[in-house]
Amino acid sequence: MKSKKQLKYFDIWIIMIMIALVIIGIIAIGSATHINNPDIKPEYFNKQIIGFSVGFILMLITAFIDYRFIGRFYPLYYIIIIGFLLAVLVIGKSVGGATRWLELGGFRIQPSEFTKIIMIIVVAKLMDRFKGHINHIGVICFILVIVGIPILLIQKQPDLSTSLVILFIVFAQFYVAKIHYGYIITGSIFGFLSLFFIWWGAVQPGQVVLRKFLKNHQVNRIMSFIDPKTYAMSGAYQTQQSIRAIGSGQLYGKGLYQGTLNQFQYLSEARTDFIFAVIGEEFGFIGCLMVIILISLLIFRCFWIAKDAPDLYGRLVVVGVAAMIFFQSFVHIGVTTGFLPNTGIPLPFISYGLSALWSNMIGIGLVLNVGMLRKKTYY
Repeated sequence: MKSKKQLKYFDIWIIMIMIALVIIGIIAIGSATHINNPDIKPEYFNKQIIGFSVGFILMLITAFIDYRFIGRFYPLYYIIIIGFLLAVLVIGKSVGGATRWLELGGFRIQPSEFTKIIMIIVVAKLMDRFKGHINHIGVICFILVIVGIPILLIQKQPDLSTSLVILFIVFAQFYVAKIHYGYIITGSIFGFLSLFFIWWGAVQPGQVVLRKFLKNHQVNRIMSFIDPKTYAMSGAYQTQQSIRAIGSGQLYGKGLYQGTLNQFQYLSEARTDFIFAVIGEEFGFIGCLMVIILISLLIFRCFWIAKDAPDLYGRLVVVGVAAMIFFQSFVHIGVTTGFLPNTGIPLPFISYGLSALWSNMIGIGLVLNVGMLRKKTYY
């Protein structure tokens, strides 16, 4: 528990920004489900409100139990999440060709979402433990193996987008842990070569080589991004409708429940993967800009806290959470505006999804936790 002195450092700004994002999300989800379709039920709206209430409790619990005490049990967290990921492969619920969910007590949870938070803690603890040897190749390989096991299990679902989120988080943590720039450059070169390989594979007839490494739906998403005209009525349809929705909103939007592309079901997965398009159509450029500003302020506040974290472990945890929010937001907005291929990444705090919402709110709890123990306080 925190002392009265530490409670004075409770960052209310982060709470206010997060609540604002959640409220925007609930309104957008309400609009996305405000259509006459038996497959899209109003209960999503109600569940998100209940989910936020539960998430707020989880956030407060995480915030007020010393993060250093929480970190002591990182091997246990790792074992538990590996167990859940294995359970998904055995008894998981399949939706849309992907097996990512477990049915527990009437709720459907997605263990891969919680894997992000678990890996933030696990990697932060390992880097803190080996901080004097972080540039030793053996230590780097050990950490990468620890990270690679859950990523391989997540890929079996398959869920490439979550794997990319975790990799980005770990890359950011390595950078903050002051890994030698040679390793960072090597990793960056490997990333660029991977992108070049994907492009090369995409331009080959039939994408034969690419299909040996990726699932068919993943290849189709890449091809839809490279050649949207050819795939306009198939793989690129979602993105094209999203771009039209955002563009039609113009400056101020069409108004709540007035988005024609949304209300007439031209936007698929509107409550999750394309929620930003709903905001763009109904609240216009002003609404989109407000979301981007709020997310940017939240990330900025996280880095502000990380700068004065009392130890390396705390700094790495906060940076990990900030990296998670940034990457997911960047990719989601990039997909809905057509700058990135469709990946299925939700917009933090806004898209429907209890597992994603709880994972992000637990992450905010960790940030608040470190913030109450930081060396200095800024307002």
